Amino acid sequence: MLGILEGFAIIGVVIAIGYLVARINILPENAGFTLNRFAFFVAMPALMYTTLEHADLSIVFSSRLPVAAWSFIIVAALYVLIFGVILRRGLGRTTMGAVSSALLNANNMGVPVAVYIFGDAAQVAPILLFQIIFVTPVLLAIMDGIANGKLRVKDVLTQPFRNPLVIGSILGIVANATGFHTPNIFEQPMEIVGGAGIPLVLVSFGMSLRGSKPLTVADQRLETLVATSFKVALMPLVAYLLSNFVFHLDEKDLIAAVMLGALPTAQNAYNYASRYQQSMILTRDIVLLTTCTSLPAMLVISWLLHI
Repeated sequence: MLGILEGFAIIGVVIAIGYLVARINILPENAGFTLNRFAFFVAMPALMYTTLEHADLSIVFSSRLPVAAWSFIIVAALYVLIFGVILRRGLGRTTMGAVSSALLNANNMGVPVAVYIFGDAAQVAPILLFQIIFVTPVLLAIMDGIANGKLRVKDVLTQPFRNPLVIGSILGIVANATGFHTPNIFEQPMEIVGGAGIPLVLVSFGMSLRGSKPLTVADQRLETLVATSFKVALMPLVAYLLSNFVFHLDEKDLIAAVMLGALPTAQNAYNYASRYQQSMILTRDIVLLTTCTSLPAMLVISWLLHI
């Protein structure tokens, strides 16, 4: 418990620094966006490459991969049943709500949590790969269909391989599996640049919190609160049940699966909502509320699991 509190305290302080930077206008107004883009396109891919190049591949392709997949499917399907089938909120709105209730913030928050709590960024790799390779193409296919009335299969199939995090992760796994050793003249600069990834994403996220006020749209409050509870409470419970009774994970993997299952909603969900102009306020509110409640949820989980 003490280690978890220390890990979250470190993360919280860095996020608070980002919020303070935005609050007192030390950097230009769009600096957080710029920092996040540098982290996403440069620093985090370098971090994932150097991490997975030396990681234990049994973690990446362990039984936690199907746990991550089925946890997402079950939670998202339940949301669709309630708000899509029963309450008929509409395809675009239901899709964004369902994705927001189950899409984990595996890069911005998942990597820092994995590093500072579990001591290994590779712990989040199964979630990251599943979401980018499988979830994202399906989501974009649905949103493209809504926006354009047609589906381009080529774009769906190639989308994962145009994501820098996937590219960095795949190259790292290939290097690991083939025994390739990156020359020091290249690996050490990547380690330096990759080391900036976590601080940058935490600072930029803290900057993005300034001025955010959730639950301002009355007819979306129910969806927001249900999606938030699904994300920080139901999804870790589903991950626990699957890990313990279906896939029979060992204690270490079970704890990692459940704790990471309580991660907040990925900020990418809002990026997709903004791109397709679908339920932007709903998605933004879910991202914000899950971010604020994920830490208490993880502390409760750590107490229940006697960590």
